[in-house]
Amino acid sequence: MPIAMLDMKIKPGKLDDFKQWVLESNKTISKFDGFVSRRLLEAPDGTHRMMVEFETHEQFAQMRQSTEHQRVHKEAEQFRETAPAPVVYRVISG
Repeated sequence: MPIAMLDMKIKPGKLDDFKQWVLESNKTISKFDGFVSRRLLEAPDGTHRMMVEFETHEQFAQMRQSTEHQRVHKEAEQFRETAPAPVVYRVISG
C-alpha cells in the first residue's frame, strides 16, 4: 500500500482557505479506485504535509495522470508557495 507524503509550503494568510480547499478537493480525489485517505498534517513548528494513501501504486499513478487530478493540482497553486514533489512510501509493517 503506497502512502505519498508531500511537503506543503502554504502562502501566508492562506491556511484556512487551503484547509477548506483540501476538504472540497477530497470529494474529487476520493472517487478514484483504490483511494484510502488524503489528509493535511501540521507539525509543532507549523509546517505542513499532505498524506495521500491508495491501495496500490498503480491506482495512485492513475489518479495522478487524470484530468481531475491536474485540475485539483492547478487549483492549489493559489494557496501554495511552491509545487510539492511527492515521496512515496510503501507500508511494509503494521
